[in-house]
Formats: sequence, structure tokens, C-alpha cells
Amino acid sequence: MLKLNGLRLLHYKNSQNAATVDMPVPKIVRIPMAQHMVAPCAPVVKPGDEVLAGQLIGDSEQAFSVPVHSSVSGKVKAVEEAVGPAGGLVRRVVIETDAEQRWIEGRPRTVTSQRELVEAAREAGLAGLGGAGFPTHIKLNYKDVDRVDALVINAAECEPYITSDYREMMENPDGILRGIQTVMRCLDIPRAFIGVEDNKPEAIALLNQKAAGTNIRVEPLKSIYPQGAEKVIIYNTTGRIVEEGEIPADKGVLVLNVTTVANLDRFLQTGLPLTHKRVTVDGSLVKKPMNIRAPIGTMISDLLAFAGVETDGVRKALMGGPMMGTALDTLETPLIKNNNAILVLGEEEARPPRTTACIRCGRCIDVCPMNLRPADLERAYDLRDTERLAALKVNLCINCGSCTYVCPAKRNLAQKHQLAKGLLKRK
Repeated sequence: MLKLNGLRLLHYKNSQNAATVDMPVPKIVRIPMAQHMVAPCAPVVKPGDEVLAGQLIGDSEQAFSVPVHSSVSGKVKAVEEAVGPAGGLVRRVVIETDAEQRWIEGRPRTVTSQRELVEAAREAGLAGLGGAGFPTHIKLNYKDVDRVDALVINAAECEPYITSDYREMMENPDGILRGIQTVMRCLDIPRAFIGVEDNKPEAIALLNQKAAGTNIRVEPLKSIYPQGAEKVIIYNTTGRIVEEGEIPADKGVLVLNVTTVANLDRFLQTGLPLTHKRVTVDGSLVKKPMNIRAPIGTMISDLLAFAGVETDGVRKALMGGPMMGTALDTLETPLIKNNNAILVLGEEEARPPRTTACIRCGRCIDVCPMNLRPADLERAYDLRDTERLAALKVNLCINCGSCTYVCPAKRNLAQKHQLAKGLLKRK
């Protein structure tokens, strides 16, 4: 059974009242062909091609692939290979912008069935925008959809600093509600829950007002990390437990991120695919925390320059939040679909702590939302004991980082768990 308790963090929601600012089109963008889980795309354009904003530039016939669209108008300068944030090589389409930002002609859509909804989600280029990047059309294409009777909208945004989903709720509540109702109608889902942490009272009140008289219920959740983890938010909104080896749909639940469902509605209203992303820019080196909407493929260095950040002092940059974000090896990394924050830290915050021996205090066990034994998992990994790792259910780890955060010995527990999962896969 999942725990109701968890880790209490300082919120640092410094940018919650910072309305979204649109960044001007940069001179060049580098758009990766892998911005989602599983199968990357192949470029469908070549150097010298003229492209419009919203035009398809990458696709794949594999089911778990999500199309990639140009976020700008201009000329394709190159198709290159580069190291992505996760460490592997990815192909990128490099586009020199023409400063005109000419768009494809959008055609609004009406969807009335599961098939039409799935086609629209794929054509929109949607993947989980809360960070996971799972292809949205695959979630919507569950073959036994008649078993699904609850839609859960993940609007918890439980990581410190990040407020990009919050700004979506405050700035586009009507679009969120329309998107939810579209999914409910096409999949014949009778009820929906919007899970929002209770440190966002204004968003809760606004969504409650908009949802009045519908089968959509706004569910205030305790501000306890990791409230936004999929299995946790399912339990805390519906009371259902997703067991090991199950997916939410097996328990009659479909989970979508709040910004994902809002962008689904945008596509249906305009016919324009996902080309821009709102990101929170914050951290100790940011004088004025902001929420910026920028073209996908914008280099992080350009994004920080727009935010007025002096990058000479950056000692660590994270794509995402401080608990689950990915550390960047260079600021010459492009913005991608499932990126919701950029945090930049100075020398003091970036300095790694000194690691000492485990003192068997059990704090990591107390905070683990999946009831795992992180210290035991670490020892099993160090011994390369795959049988023990499987018995301790390392694959249930959601990589929330809570164990590492509370460890007085400053051991890299969450990092070891991810390495352990890879070890089991290679077994």
C-alpha cells in the first residue's frame, strides 16, 4: 500500500506570480528528433529546405514515436548528431530562422471518437509534458478503453521552483477544461479528477469555478513530495493502487498532465501542433525568476540570456527541478517538449557533498513513497546481486530522489537505483 506521508520540501515557487513572457524567435534553433520516450524520429527535411513554423520535420512509422515539428520559419542548415541530455547520440535539425515567423495554415478539428482523438494527439506531436515524455496518443489508444472510468489530470507540480503548470492553470483554465471534456467525451469516461497541491489555492479556486456543474472534480492534495508521481496521485485522487507490472489503465484510470491536455485543446482549436514550451527559469543565479514561452529547439544559453542570467557564474544547470531534473553538461543544449524548467546554480549549491558510510538510520525507508528499502538496494547494486535487486523490487523505484535528499550520509541512493535498473535490463 502506498504511503500518505512523504517528504516536506521548501517550495521556492518564486515565479508563481510571473505571467508567461514570450521569447522572441532566436537566430537559430536545433530541434532534436528524440523528445519523447521510446522511438526517435527520422528527419523528413534536408539542408537547404525552407520550412514554416508548425511544419512536420521528423517522423517515424514506429507506434511509440511522436512527430516533431518546426518551431520557426527559415532554412534548414544541417542535420547533425549531438549528445542529448540523457547521454546518447540524437539527431537534430538545425534551422536558421528568417525573423518572419511564417506559419503553416492551421485547420481547427472536431473529434468525436477514440480513433479521431488518438489521431489528433499524434498529429499534434504530444508527449507527456510534465517531464516523462510518454507518447500521449499511446495512452489514449488503450484497447480496453471501456474499462477506464476515471481521468486523472496531474496538476500537482510538486517539485520546488517549477511553476510552469501553475501558470497554465492561471492563464488557460478554459482550455484545460475543454481538453478534459474532449477526452472524457471521446473515451466515454464518466468522471475526472484534477489533482492540485494545496500550495496553489488560487488555481484550485479558479478551476473549481470553471468546473462547476460538470463531472470534473478539483482535488486539493497535500503539499508533500512526490505528490505528482503517477501511482501516488492515482491513489490520492481515486484510492486505487497500481501494482507492480500494471499500468494505470489496468485499474480503470487514465492520467494526463495538465499542460498536455491544454495543448491537446490548443491543437483542436487552431490546428497548430506543439512548437513552443513554457519553462520556469529560476535558481540562485536568477535575479528575476520568470516563466518563458520559447520555441522548441531554442538553446538554453539563449533562453538564459533572454532571462538576464549571466552564465559565467553557472556551475550547475538542471533541465527540470532539483529533485528529478537532468544535469546538463553544456548550456548549448536545446529546449525540448517535456522540459518544464531550467535551474541555474552557483558554486555553493553545485558543490557535491562529502559522502560517508551508511549509519542505518532508516530515514530513506521512512520517506520512500513506494515502501522500498533504498540502502539495501544500494548494497545489492554494489555487489551486482541481480537476484536481490529483483527481490527488493528496484523496478518500482520512481526515481523521486527523496532517499538521497534525506540521507545524513549523503549517499547517492537514487542514482544507484537507476543504475540498478539498467543492470537488471542487461541481465
